[in-house]
Amino acid sequence: MELVSIADIRAAVGDVAGTVVRTPLLPTLWDDELWLKPESLQPVGSFKLRGATHAVARLDPAARSRGVVTHSSGNHGQALAYAARAFGVPCTVVVPEGAPRIKVDGMRALGADVRLVPPAHRLAEAERIVADTGAALVPPFDHPWIIAGQGTVGLEIVADLPDVDVVLVPVGGGGLSSGVATAVKALRPSAAVIGVEPLLAADARDSLAAGQVVVWEVERTYRTCADGLRTNLSELTLAHLRDRLDGIVTVTEDEIVAAMGRLLREARLVVEPSGAVAAAARLFHRDELPPGRTVAMVTGGNVDPAVLAAALGSGR
Repeated sequence: MELVSIADIRAAVGDVAGTVVRTPLLPTLWDDELWLKPESLQPVGSFKLRGATHAVARLDPAARSRGVVTHSSGNHGQALAYAARAFGVPCTVVVPEGAPRIKVDGMRALGADVRLVPPAHRLAEAERIVADTGAALVPPFDHPWIIAGQGTVGLEIVADLPDVDVVLVPVGGGGLSSGVATAVKALRPSAAVIGVEPLLAADARDSLAAGQVVVWEVERTYRTCADGLRTNLSELTLAHLRDRLDGIVTVTEDEIVAAMGRLLREARLVVEPSGAVAAAARLFHRDELPPGRTVAMVTGGNVDPAVLAAALGSGR
């Protein structure tokens, strides 16, 4: 299986420029060796804008004109709707029932045609729409263009902190972690790239241990509040992570919520549960991580107000 290269990621930079914000590295007051990469500051509130923009830009113009389709619990759907609007093409998003309303509303506000289906049917429904309409499927993580687009985060991290020792990156479907690991290991081979996922959706941990994709059914993954990390790996993303990820740790639901509260109060960042897992690993599992100058990715900020309010009160 051919893996994404650093050249692919560098080529993506031009496609995302002008649409994607180059987010800063923010130092933290509570840890002098920790920086945050706040992708929550993107126009659609998550890193997903990078991969979606790169993928839409790479489509053949004739295919792109027929529109784009995806399946998403929220952030990729918003990102693709934003990118499609920029290119003036229609966008349809198949959304699993139970997705956060704030994300569904965000997709609709960006002009997407949203189709709600049972979680287990999201991919099949997206493929049916593609077959019926001729639109292009832009998957949330399982494509080299998506991985390369997400990997532009890694370029920025190493450019801004050339002597970085550890990069903590959330793992859901594995597109972000695949791209970031590719970029960081190419530019800073001595740095460790560590994946982080919820204990209640630890399929990536199990897949890496087994050497093959281990699928957790939706009844298991939907227990976690980190809705953006409920997706299983694909063969493509597992191949990248086996080759380039240095390890993986898991965090509990209480740790995720506590990290959200810390980021809200002390870093002044609005963070959704999925976006807080990397910080949670540094806060509660530091003894499991390599030492040194660490970047924790804050991947998204599209959070239900009630969840945000609960997190703000946690730890007081």
